[in-house]
Amino acid sequence: MGLAAQRGPGGVRKCGTSPLRCIRGILMKLLIRRALGPLALASSVATFVMGYFITPPDKVQGDLARLVYIHPAEAWVALYLSFGTATIASALYLWPRTRSMVADRVAEAAVEVATLFIGLTLLTGSIWGRPTWGVWWVWDARLTSTAVLGVLMLGYLALRRANDDPQVRAKRSAVFAILTAVNIPIIHFSVMWWKTLHQGATVFTENRDLKIHGSMAWTLLLSFLAFSLNFAWMVRARYRIADREAGQRDSDLDAALVARRTETAS
Repeated sequence: MGLAAQRGPGGVRKCGTSPLRCIRGILMKLLIRRALGPLALASSVATFVMGYFITPPDKVQGDLARLVYIHPAEAWVALYLSFGTATIASALYLWPRTRSMVADRVAEAAVEVATLFIGLTLLTGSIWGRPTWGVWWVWDARLTSTAVLGVLMLGYLALRRANDDPQVRAKRSAVFAILTAVNIPIIHFSVMWWKTLHQGATVFTENRDLKIHGSMAWTLLLSFLAFSLNFAWMVRARYRIADREAGQRDSDLDAALVARRTETAS
């Protein structure tokens, strides 16, 4: 057998031709399964403590600037990490050699997480904008294009519920997700293409130099790590739910077919 690990009698895992590869695979699965949640929680708590009790307030915006430890990381998860994952998974599903319902479920999970974080990004941005701009909302290019992406994500989720055929649903959803990806560069470059109220890059200058330093820089980087770990944990949890739902539907279908055959035979 070419597999590095198989299930033996009683469900016990046994190694095949490559014990080291098998052990490495088991350790990685244990790390993801057991450590991902605690790591996400620990990094989130550390970000909160450092961001609100250790780092100093901003010289201009004071404590309001502490939102920098939340808002950019939310946008990173919503626009790049979540939607990037959904786009790649959708492309893998459409490619015949890599087509699998696993890719479809990953894409669905990533879009659900993206929709949540887009909402949080717009919410924290409005909270930050009220004392800075004097209003809760402006039809700024960055804000508007992000809101449009949120609406498109809701459309994606609605599209998935418009067809009961898993293959048709997966194909249409994958095409929709890839087409929606056009909005990501528009959001990213909007502050350079149009005159906007929204600030430019938070972390780096145009010369790729850091804009912030010291404990504030470390806390900002920690916030990106924390939100990324939370993203991974949420996508994994949502994927497992979708996988179990699909398994339950298959079991129900098999049971219905058996019952129908029994009725026909009798």
